[in-house]
Amino acid sequence: MKINWGKGIVIAFVLFISFILYFVLKVQSDSKYDNEMVTEDYYRKEKLVQNNIESIENANNLSQKVAIVKTTEGIKVSFPKELDYSKIKGKVSLYRPSNQKLDFETSISLSGFDLLIPKNNLVDGLWDITVAWEYEGKTYLNKEEIYF
Repeated sequence: MKINWGKGIVIAFVLFISFILYFVLKVQSDSKYDNEMVTEDYYRKEKLVQNNIESIENANNLSQKVAIVKTTEGIKVSFPKELDYSKIKGKVSLYRPSNQKLDFETSISLSGFDLLIPKNNLVDGLWDITVAWEYEGKTYLNKEEIYF
């Protein structure tokens, strides 16, 4: 059988496409390759964007802002001293972009103006921190990225 240029190119294309399809099917069917979504309820959360914008504006309009800082003990969230900390309610969400299994939430329960998230709950790396809180019926939202 004689192979000319045309047959060689067709064979090369067929082999290349087979090679690519093999790896696509391997990644899709093998459970060790994690194909998780960024968030479970992506489309439902997208509908809340306008509420989030208003909450962020409320947080930015405060004279003293919420501070989210990395400390040796963990991550400290400091609320404004001008507010009564016993009336602050809400939750702190910690989102790990590289691994959804490490994400967690904690409710805000204050005995002072600071909330500490202990270091033993955190794995080194990038964390997206969202503080969604309410004070006297008004909602606030603060977001921060911290590399721990």
